[in-house]
Amino acid sequence: MQSRIRTVAFQGIDVLPVDVQVLIAPGNLGFAIVGLADKAVGESRARIRAALRALGLALPPQRITVNLSPADLAKEGSHYDLPIALALLAAMGVLPPASVAGFVALGELALDGSLSRVAGVLPSAVYAGSIGRGLICPQACGGEAAMAGLDDEPGLVAAPSLLALINHLRGQQTLPAPEPLQALDTTAYPDLAEIKGQETAKRVLELAAAGGHNLLMVGPPGSGKSMLAARLPSLLPPMQSDEILEASMIRSLAGDLPEGKLSRRRAFRDPHHSATLQALVGGGLRARPGEVSLAHHGVLFLDELPEFARGTLESLRQPLESGRVTVARANAHVTYPARFQLIGAMNFCRCSGSSETCLRGPRCAADYQGRISGPFLDRIDLSIEVPAVSAADLALPPPAESSADVAARVAAARTVQRERLAELDRKGKLPEIEADPAAGLLSDMARGWSKPRCNADTDGALLAAIAQPDAEGRALLTRAAERLGLSARAWHRTLRVARTLADLDGSDSVRRLHIAEALSYRRPQPRAAMAA
Repeated sequence: MQSRIRTVAFQGIDVLPVDVQVLIAPGNLGFAIVGLADKAVGESRARIRAALRALGLALPPQRITVNLSPADLAKEGSHYDLPIALALLAAMGVLPPASVAGFVALGELALDGSLSRVAGVLPSAVYAGSIGRGLICPQACGGEAAMAGLDDEPGLVAAPSLLALINHLRGQQTLPAPEPLQALDTTAYPDLAEIKGQETAKRVLELAAAGGHNLLMVGPPGSGKSMLAARLPSLLPPMQSDEILEASMIRSLAGDLPEGKLSRRRAFRDPHHSATLQALVGGGLRARPGEVSLAHHGVLFLDELPEFARGTLESLRQPLESGRVTVARANAHVTYPARFQLIGAMNFCRCSGSSETCLRGPRCAADYQGRISGPFLDRIDLSIEVPAVSAADLALPPPAESSADVAARVAAARTVQRERLAELDRKGKLPEIEADPAAGLLSDMARGWSKPRCNADTDGALLAAIAQPDAEGRALLTRAAERLGLSARAWHRTLRVARTLADLDGSDSVRRLHIAEALSYRRPQPRAAMAA
């Protein structure tokens, strides 16, 4: 007796098909799983045996062989329990083989036969819909899977237990269709009105939000750098539907989607400076997504920037430039999207954090800031000094302008950018991304996460088309580039910032004053950093 069912394996954001084949044949009693299965998959034998016993079923006294095809693809995780159990039940004659033929199945079995939540259900549901199949998953993951819109037959089946699923597939019970779960997002963001003083920093924070620009803040302890960074999400517009899907798929793969609910709030990730390279960019035994991917379409805040390991910071250079990160392994290259907004904060020097109170002089600041390489700083669009807050500032009444007021201006600027990019797309002036049929879901999603969404994403001919300065502005930028030694990357990033300043001013053209202000936010690099 032989049967099969489809499940999936995960390789980065890619969802790869796996054919679960079960053969029950005469021979010595045994239960073997082959096909490059890891320990968690091998342990499914004990969970399946216990779950069937809880249903009053016993395994046949014959040789059971489970093959996970393709055999040279590594299989990891506990989500293989359910597809193996269903294929086994079909081979035993408990289920009609046709009842599971049109589905992709994944789920973990408990010893009492109930189904437990597993990671990766949302990308699996998207994959199942792309190949015209339905999805079978645990009930706890039903709301997450429902976001993929599997409305056509065979549709989505979310079962609380193996017994309920058997009865549903045999037509003896009908499981209700799960509804998409949307997080209520009732928790309020910290408000910008709580910060007294720091008007220049607030202006730059608004600029960073309006254009999606990276920002570095340098100042003494207690000047409000972390408070400013924590309020950036309150200025950003809610995510669009495609952005929600992309960000939620990554969190689903990481098992970081609370109760399977999708949220329109942008992520704010703030790892400690002791974070390893694998924790930040992804990797480890299963090449899980790192902080840069979990912050996709959100904010990554790195406090005490020079305290991060040098190699860890250097690893951010690729995702900052390309919007994706590739983790190379001997047997596979795993790619995750990583289009995030970087906010860094650091003290002026290590001993006291202030240029006025430093005990060691300018060399102290140069050595401390020199821990950050010039190529890394070159990828930062905005860099400002945040001075200490004076007693006079603290005595002032709360500012009248709140995060909602600033967010309205940011939303207007983002709308201008979105409409401008849409118009260029209609004219065929946006770069085309070739689809690779062999790359599966990754190739399809790459069209979304590689598409420019704001000024910070533009480059090359597209940037030249939208940020061409007037004659006076170009002359100023040329003189500044020669005097400050700006690289080609710094030149382009200055143009992006100037374009955002023009959008905030409601100007169709980039003028000299926009170039001048954009140049004021490019921090001179210490000699130690420039020599790196």
